[in-house]
Amino acid sequence: MKKKVTVDLRSQARVLKALAHESRLAIVSRLADGACTVGELVSIIGGDQSTVSKHLTVLRSAGIVDDERKGRTVEYRLVIPCVVEFLHCAIKVIQERKNMN
Repeated sequence: MKKKVTVDLRSQARVLKALAHESRLAIVSRLADGACTVGELVSIIGGDQSTVSKHLTVLRSAGIVDDERKGRTVEYRLVIPCVVEFLHCAIKVIQERKNMN
């Protein structure tokens, strides 16, 4: 395989791995509606603030979310809105498989 193709595939795998957790999917789903704070995300997905922050770090490292300091709080936003389209596609695959059974 060509080197560039291998690097591209590795980068794609990194993004998909970042999405491969229920809590991170919930975060992405919420951020699709607009920016919010860690506190807001904690109330939505549960757990504690440090766990949510770790999930946000994974998503930020993959380039899916970004943060912006606003006074004493930090707001997180979705950088790549098209990732939501991919998640909708995944739901269609699941529904199709259910219909086949």
